[in-house]
Amino acid sequence: MPDRAAILQVGPLGEEIDQELQAQYDVLRLWAEPAGLDAVAKRGAGIGAVVTSVRHGCNASLIECLPDLRAICSWGVGYETIDIAAAHARGIVVSNTPDVLDDCVADLAWGLLIAAARRTAVGDRYVKTGQWRSIGAFPLSTRVSSKRLGILGLGRIGEAIARRGAGFDMDVRYHNRRERAGLPYRYEPSLTELARWADFLVVACEGGPATRHLVSAEVIDAMGPKGIIVNIARGTVIDQAAMVRALVEGRLGGAGLDVLESEPAVPPELMAMDQVALMPHVGSATVETRRAMGRLVLDNLASFVAGRGLLTPIRA
Repeated sequence: MPDRAAILQVGPLGEEIDQELQAQYDVLRLWAEPAGLDAVAKRGAGIGAVVTSVRHGCNASLIECLPDLRAICSWGVGYETIDIAAAHARGIVVSNTPDVLDDCVADLAWGLLIAAARRTAVGDRYVKTGQWRSIGAFPLSTRVSSKRLGILGLGRIGEAIARRGAGFDMDVRYHNRRERAGLPYRYEPSLTELARWADFLVVACEGGPATRHLVSAEVIDAMGPKGIIVNIARGTVIDQAAMVRALVEGRLGGAGLDVLESEPAVPPELMAMDQVALMPHVGSATVETRRAMGRLVLDNLASFVAGRGLLTPIRA
C-alpha cells in the first residue's frame, strides 16, 4: 500500500477518529457520497481497507465492489452486520475492538439490574415530582444481594458481569454453547433451566441469526413472575413480543434493557412500566471507553498498513 493508503470509511465514528483518519489516509467517505455504492464501484480499485462499525456494517455487495480489499477494521465488539464469510472467502481479515469496552458494558448491566430491581428511576421521579410525602410511602422493591444470577454468554463481558456478582454475594451460573473449563461458575446446559433457577438473567451473548430469539417465550416463562431479565447484548436475542406480553400479564417480574429488537423504536407498553428500566444502547458510551475503541480501530488499521497484520483479528 502507498504512504497515503486508500481506505473506505462506511460511516462516521466520531469527530476525533474521523479527523485522524482523514489526516493519515486517503479516505472515501461512503455516507457522504450521494451515489452510494456506485461511487465505490468507480473508485474501489486500490482501496485496501474498510473502516466501519457494527452499526454501519460491511455486506457482501460492498466487499464485491472492492477488488483490492484486504482488511476490514470495525469499531465495536459485535460483528453480525459484517459478512465475515464473504470476507474470509477472499482472504480478507477482519478486526473488532474487544476487551476495551468490557468493564463499561458490565457496569451498565449491573446498573440496569439494580434499576429494575430497586426501581431507582421510579424513585428519582418520585422525589423530583414532589410525591415524597412520608417515609414508607414508596412501594417496596426487590433485593439484589445474595440472589441467583444467571448469565447467557460467558465471554469477556459475561465474565466481567459474573465477577461483579461476587461483590453482591450471588450464586452465579451460566449458559454457553459449550462449557468453559477452569471457571468458578456452574455451567447449565439448558437455558430454560438456567432461567428457571435464576432470580436475574443477564443476556451477554453475541447477536446475529444464530442467537435470534434464543430467549424464547419458554425461557421467559421459566423466569416466573419475580424474575428479572437484563439485556446488554442485542435486542434480537430476546423474543421481544413474548417478553412484553409476559410483563403486561405479570408472568415476568421486570426487565433492564439497553437494547431493543427494532431500536430505536420502543414498544409503548415498556415505556409505561415502572418495573422496566431502559437505556438507549449506550453500554460502551463513556468518554474513556469510546476513546479507547477509536484508538484500537486506528491501531489495527496502522498495523495492517505497516504489514504487521491486525492486532485484534476476528477468527469466526
